[in-house]
Amino acid sequence: MRDIVVFSGSAHRELAAHICAELAVPLSPAETSRFSNDCLQAQLLANCRQRDVYIVQPLVAPTQDHLMELLLMIDAARGASAAQITAVIPHYAYARSDKKDASRISLGGRLVADMLVTAGVDRVLTMTLHAPQVHGFFSVPVDHLTAIGVLADHFRDHDLRDAVVVSPDLGNAKTATQFARLLGLPVAAGSKQRLGDDRVVIDAIVGDVAGKRAIILDDEIATGGSIIELLERLAEQGCQEAAVACTHGLFAGKAVERLRSHPMVSEVVTTDTVPAPTDWPELRVRSVAGLFAEAISRIHAGESVSSLFDGVDPSHAPPRPTLFDPVHA
Repeated sequence: MRDIVVFSGSAHRELAAHICAELAVPLSPAETSRFSNDCLQAQLLANCRQRDVYIVQPLVAPTQDHLMELLLMIDAARGASAAQITAVIPHYAYARSDKKDASRISLGGRLVADMLVTAGVDRVLTMTLHAPQVHGFFSVPVDHLTAIGVLADHFRDHDLRDAVVVSPDLGNAKTATQFARLLGLPVAAGSKQRLGDDRVVIDAIVGDVAGKRAIILDDEIATGGSIIELLERLAEQGCQEAAVACTHGLFAGKAVERLRSHPMVSEVVTTDTVPAPTDWPELRVRSVAGLFAEAISRIHAGESVSSLFDGVDPSHAPPRPTLFDPVHA
């Protein structure tokens, strides 16, 4: 492992430190400074020459600063003659900008992918892209991890009698189906229409939730608007209570207040792909540092990363037709 060098941007040094602890390698120092004209400068303070360099940086607020910092660190590693540069982006925020759904609109997901490649990245390691097609925006290899196994482990010790897994929308229902399969539970989904960044309408629930306790699974929670709307529909259908689980717990705006005070929410579970809110001690956070460390180790050794998720990730699970398979869509 002497050839691995891991750096962290300023977005989430705690996660980077945990990944390094799992790898049994030190977190190498780096320094980012800001000039008087507001320009950033990054300097890597460890030898990169002919090393396998990994730079850990989720794209969280302030997202543009953290993106620019990541690009500068990649450029610094390339200039320092790194043998291979992997951007470890646990949360790729621009995955939401994945399609032309309005006239003359930008495709941020593709543009940021191009910027990373131009900066000099050789590979990207990420987790739970909001839109899977963003994987195809990159012209370099992308290893796409999933946290549904980690989240399922959290609920295995729970009393799951009368429980049902619920997806906020049909687009996420395939992942929710696999999550439900890991727990041996039925699955339901909301029929959602997004009207704006914080405005959604869920007009129906597909599946039986009456008299049951829901486990709501989403890829990310930002403002919590979709979850609150879903909770209202679940209550109308006779659902008793709901646990909320997500991979990326951004909890922006009034999300913490909304979810902490909601009478139906029994618990909220997320992972540490992004920093957790400091004012929410009841929030349950599961670490994905071990998954990222194992993926880094396998990349370094030239081994399969996808085999980490045999039987867990929907793309590797044994085929089993469900209501939400494309053939039924």
